[in-house]
Amino acid sequence: MIKVENLYKSFETKKVLKGVSLEVKDGETLVIIGGSGTGKSILLKNIIGLIKPDSGKILIDGIDVTKTDKKNLREIQKKIGFVFQEAALFDSLTIEENVSFGMKNLTNLSEQEMKKRVSSCLNMVGLSSDIEKLKPSALSGGMKKRVGLARAIAYQPKYIFYDEPTTGLDPIMSDVIGELIIHLKKELKVSSIVVTHDMNSAYKIADRIIMLYLGEVIFEGTVEKLKKTIANPKTTNDKMLKQFVDGSSVGPIPVETTFTMQ
Repeated sequence: MIKVENLYKSFETKKVLKGVSLEVKDGETLVIIGGSGTGKSILLKNIIGLIKPDSGKILIDGIDVTKTDKKNLREIQKKIGFVFQEAALFDSLTIEENVSFGMKNLTNLSEQEMKKRVSSCLNMVGLSSDIEKLKPSALSGGMKKRVGLARAIAYQPKYIFYDEPTTGLDPIMSDVIGELIIHLKKELKVSSIVVTHDMNSAYKIADRIIMLYLGEVIFEGTVEKLKKTIANPKTTNDKMLKQFVDGSSVGPIPVETTFTMQ
């Protein structure tokens, strides 16, 4: 289980996270939504231990990653697979080398065992072993995303974090990625945190949804609760949630414009 308690993080004078608390239960997919610059990706980097918060707790399987030493932090990080926004594949490596990269650093598997697992993981995300010797430049955007997924699951993590997994993809491929996230949850029994702007994807994959606005949680609940809230908004937070989900420039969330109407 992952539990974040009263997390604060600033960069110089800019306050990014302002008392964020959340919980990810075993086998659950928690989706975090919110506009650009609201602290979503910074929150993920704090949880995984890439950034140290100013205050607050981050408990992963009962261990506070904000206070543990580097050795224990490394052991915790081995439990987490990370799917980056732009896939973040190594251009100079083959697909096989990309997928096996984490295994070489985090496991004691033999070369033969790693080769078998690479093929198995590619198959799990709907890719053929025929692409193993190719470089990332030979793949489409959707295929790169799936290779990134294969790499994240190759060393069999307990948790998977997804940072904007459908960014830059067409609606059909975005749905494919959503189906893969659901499939991996069922097959691998993983708990996941997904950061996304894509509400179609959020509705499809989420057990619960959290919305961040200016570093604070302004909504938390199931998809059903979210839909009921935006259907009948009562508070300012409700109206901000509705504005974001509707993708409207009109509402309590201020929008900077650089054009003038004549």
